Amino acid sequence: MIDAHGTVLYVGKAKNIRKRVTSYTRPEGLPNRTARMIAATVTMEFVTTSTEPEALLLEANLIKRFRPFYNVLLRDDKSFPYILLTKGHPAPAIAKHRGARNRPGDFFGPFASAGSVNRTITALERAFFLRSCSDSIYESRTRPCLLFQIKRCSAPCTGEIALDDYNRMVDQARDFLCGKSTAIKDALLGQMQAASEMQDYEKAAVIRDRMAALSLIQSQHGVHPRNVEEADVFAIFQQGGINCIQSFFIRNHQNWGNRAHFPRADKSLDAGEVLGAFLAQFYDGKPVPKSIFLSHQVPDQEVLAEALSTRAERKVDIAVPKRGEKHDLVEHATRNAREAIERQLAESSSQLRLLKSLGEMLQLAGTPKRIEVYDNSHIMGTNAVGAMIVAGPEGFAKNQYRKFNIKSSETKAGDDTGMMREVLKRRFKRLLDENPRQNQNENAQTASETPWPDLVIVDGGLPQFNAAREVMTEIGVSDVPLLAVAKGLDRESGRELFHIAGREPFRLPPRDPVLYFVERLRDEAHRFAIGSHRARRSKDIGTTGLQEIPGVGPARKRALLHHFGTLKAIEQASLSDLESVPGIDARLAKAVYDYFHASG
Repeated sequence: MIDAHGTVLYVGKAKNIRKRVTSYTRPEGLPNRTARMIAATVTMEFVTTSTEPEALLLEANLIKRFRPFYNVLLRDDKSFPYILLTKGHPAPAIAKHRGARNRPGDFFGPFASAGSVNRTITALERAFFLRSCSDSIYESRTRPCLLFQIKRCSAPCTGEIALDDYNRMVDQARDFLCGKSTAIKDALLGQMQAASEMQDYEKAAVIRDRMAALSLIQSQHGVHPRNVEEADVFAIFQQGGINCIQSFFIRNHQNWGNRAHFPRADKSLDAGEVLGAFLAQFYDGKPVPKSIFLSHQVPDQEVLAEALSTRAERKVDIAVPKRGEKHDLVEHATRNAREAIERQLAESSSQLRLLKSLGEMLQLAGTPKRIEVYDNSHIMGTNAVGAMIVAGPEGFAKNQYRKFNIKSSETKAGDDTGMMREVLKRRFKRLLDENPRQNQNENAQTASETPWPDLVIVDGGLPQFNAAREVMTEIGVSDVPLLAVAKGLDRESGRELFHIAGREPFRLPPRDPVLYFVERLRDEAHRFAIGSHRARRSKDIGTTGLQEIPGVGPARKRALLHHFGTLKAIEQASLSDLESVPGIDARLAKAVYDYFHASG
């Protein structure tokens, strides 16, 4: 269903298209949501498929592509991280992996979050002393790195351990990740007791620490089902108009963590409808397990199971367990969903109060639902980057963040106001082209649902404010409220000066919650701008070399690389380490250090 501006309002499927469309022509008895959707629809497009499972998969794909307002939308669409044990190298490495699993090696997961993967890898390093460095760093090492000193690597790169012994520990780590944790711990316990009986207490202590690291991995992941080898668990909880779906990932009888999802859905939809629409989108492009356990029956459950079986090329069972260990897993997920939604409601309430107070303080027409904050970062005009962050009732909308590489020939190097002009001009010109103001979604409740900001904040004083106001007036968006936040005297936090049209510059009282809120927005924009600048600078230095640093020519570049081995090591080196390089004096060492550690 498509509106007058060509925006997709809704994507649905039906066995009988005529009957489905006819049901929309009888206005009596329709929910308000459906009536609003029909009133806005001016045209419809139809696609026929060979089977019902194929239609379900196509529906999920189109919903993710067009993100229609009247569909249930999965907001968090990131791929899940895995642990990778590499192959094809004399000393395999352990690493975090996200994306297509096309590297040679064994993948374990998915894990619920990058943090969960990082903690597990750290514990596995302590338990099995596996290397986590890249192959290029491995080949260039001439002495053990710091991880060897803190007993998180056995340093096969410099021959501190024989490759046969190292590969035995790799096999143990693989067995542990495959679910053979009891056998591994029993073997280590036997080794520890044998070392203790031989009075080799240092070796016994090392094995004890390895066992403690393995226990830590299991305790971090909580639930460990005995009778469920591979399954995903989903439980939904609804409260206050918010849907929370908690997902758990069980692999090799081990729980690899959980994640809370908050799909956008109309309040009239029940738990089963929301969960069913969520699942079809969730597995678009993600691996499907053998079993899926749900807290509620979902519409077309058999069709969904058939569609996922087709995608996985093996049978996939979808069930709502009523008793036993599987039911306990679903109940555990439901409790987590309820707790997550309670936290979300508390945070949203606080955020809404702050947004309302900010709107009142700035005398806006209403409570802002989308705030855009702009900042830029550079070093003496080089690698200049502009950044936009977005915030709303649900906090920071990170999937809406944007960065702008400053590239206009009219913008002079180091001209902050010129950079601000270029960023705002590019942003709002594109916004006018892609989303005209009359296409604004009046029913939007979050920052992600509307492209047009209710408030624009720029980091800077009166010059930045005037530059931003001039460029926005020039392109015809002068009705968007604009606020400039200048740092206080001596850049002191809490003494910021605010500039807004129609009022004299003013400050807020110290410890005012709105002041802290604006500072948090400004600091997040600053963090994102600096991160984008550093990423661009690192990319440039990787292509242009260290010669970009004033005073560093080919000879000194060779000296630095010979001493540290890699650009990454040079970037992480301390000032005293740089001064110890032959041919690098104190002045040049400081120039190199400042280049990599400038704050923006």
